[in-house]
Amino acid sequence: MAEAEQGPLLSPLAESSRDGAGSELPPAMERRAEPGEEAAAAAEEEEEDDDEAPPASPPFFLLYPGHGGAAAPSGVWRPPAPRGGAALPVLLLSYPGPDGAGGTDSHPNYLMANERMNLMNMAKLSIKGLIESALNLGRTLDSDYAPLQQFFVVMEHCLKHGLKAKKTFLGQNKSFWGPLELVEKLVPEAAEITASVKDLPGLKTPVGRGRAWLRLALMQKKLSEYMKALINRKDLLSEFYEPNALMMEEEGAIIAGLLVGLNVIDANFCMKGEDLDSQVGVIDFSMYLKDGNSTKGSEGDGQITAILDQKNYVEELNRHLSATVNNLQAKVDALEKSNTKLTEELAVANNRIITLQEEMERVKEESSYILESSRKVTKDRTADGHALTEARKQLKEETQLRLDVEKELEAQIGMRQEMELAMKMLEKDVCEKQDALVALRQQLDDLRALKHELSFKLQSSDMGVKQKSELNSRLEEKTNQMAATIKQLEQRLRQAEKDRQLAQQDNRLFKQEFGDKINSLQLEVEELSRQRSHLELELKRERDRWSHSHQRSQDNKKGTKNWLRQDGKLRIQEENAKLKQPLREENSVLPHKSSCQDLKTPRSASSARKKAAGAKKRISARTAVAPSVKPVQ
Repeated sequence: MAEAEQGPLLSPLAESSRDGAGSELPPAMERRAEPGEEAAAAAEEEEEDDDEAPPASPPFFLLYPGHGGAAAPSGVWRPPAPRGGAALPVLLLSYPGPDGAGGTDSHPNYLMANERMNLMNMAKLSIKGLIESALNLGRTLDSDYAPLQQFFVVMEHCLKHGLKAKKTFLGQNKSFWGPLELVEKLVPEAAEITASVKDLPGLKTPVGRGRAWLRLALMQKKLSEYMKALINRKDLLSEFYEPNALMMEEEGAIIAGLLVGLNVIDANFCMKGEDLDSQVGVIDFSMYLKDGNSTKGSEGDGQITAILDQKNYVEELNRHLSATVNNLQAKVDALEKSNTKLTEELAVANNRIITLQEEMERVKEESSYILESSRKVTKDRTADGHALTEARKQLKEETQLRLDVEKELEAQIGMRQEMELAMKMLEKDVCEKQDALVALRQQLDDLRALKHELSFKLQSSDMGVKQKSELNSRLEEKTNQMAATIKQLEQRLRQAEKDRQLAQQDNRLFKQEFGDKINSLQLEVEELSRQRSHLELELKRERDRWSHSHQRSQDNKKGTKNWLRQDGKLRIQEENAKLKQPLREENSVLPHKSSCQDLKTPRSASSARKKAAGAKKRISARTAVAPSVKPVQ
């Protein structure tokens, strides 16, 4: 098709504003549709379509701008001739200007505006078709369902619109997976989807990961929440999209609001066997074209059953919404009671703060001469005043919030079709009020703590004043004593100065009288020092000589002693050998003699003993004489 070859310029279609025949979301997108509202809108459309004749043309018409495309003023546009039935969606096409260039000289951004409008309208058509088919088929859709596949193709075109190209080694690459990865940082619940997409084994390209992410978000029924969180952060999206991209303009917020209606659909996908990398994202416009010659007779029964099912579903939704409204009303009453209690507590706190301020002023008047303590007290008082003003501001904000909640409740009672969105807003407001109540209670606790701190500081300041007064009295006594001692020291200093002057005069006189004697004595002292040094040198020399001679004598003594000891030992050994020889001979002869000769043996034994004793005496005498021998010097 020609539209598929032109890219996203002519690819998406959508519904524009209706005259009142069919229920449709407001074009300014003051509120975002919810699942119940989409179902109710679809039911009303079906009822009105039963009463009216089917259109004799496709469910959209081509709008050719007179000059400049969508950027041109609306008065220049040339709409088609009016027809019977409901208003048709609009597909904007660029119309060549006088120069044949499509009017780009006067309105350079008309192409981007046309593409945004077409994508928004196509998203409306695809979402509406999905909701209607889900109501007819029991709200459960599979991945093989053609309108569901076309919805993902439309979302892919919306995310690719105005996408900046990233330069790589292989060239420029455009992928919408980068912006979808940011959702994990904005909404922590999306981390599970991102992790599961990265763990899928069959995905190899960023485009396949982005398609898998969209399918998992729809299964989780949080696609609208993720898109809202992403569109609200324009500062992060500016890194990936051009300034005129769909995600950066109002059309992106409108599409995010339309996605809320898909929360009523239960989608089942099998990611393992599906090839998401090689799919071709081309929109099939034949699904949104209707036969103008067909009548409603063949589909009358099916439409009646669908309308009845939708009515039953809307009634159930209304029952649930009424119950939620009652619960929210009870919560609002409880919040009003808590607000009254808080106002009373704040009044009591204000009275306490006033009394504390009066006490602070008294303390300031009494301890004005102490600069440091007064500064601390004034700082604390100003801090309390700021805290008081902040508490009053927060109280005013709470009262204003309470009035806003009451207005919202009155509006919700009159609008049952928008009740689910109002319920969510009220729940958010209740959470905020609870947080504010907790903050106010915390501020009351802080004020009480500040009161205790101020009382403690007042007591400590009184004690400090007393201590400082005592210190001042002690310091005054010490200053008086120091003044007396200073006077005495000054008198002593004067006396010492006089004595010094007298000593200087005496020194001058002494130098004048004994100057010559002092010089002569200095010369004598120098001469004596020279003699002393000469004598010290001679004394050192004599000491060295004496030490050398003494060392030699000691060495000679040791040598003679060793020689005498060795000589004496040799002689004693020779004599012992001589004495032992006859004894051995006698001992060898004695066993062979008879018993009769035993009478003669005492004499020989006694004589031998005497000889041995004499030899021992001689040896002992020699050993005693040997150490006493002195070496010859």
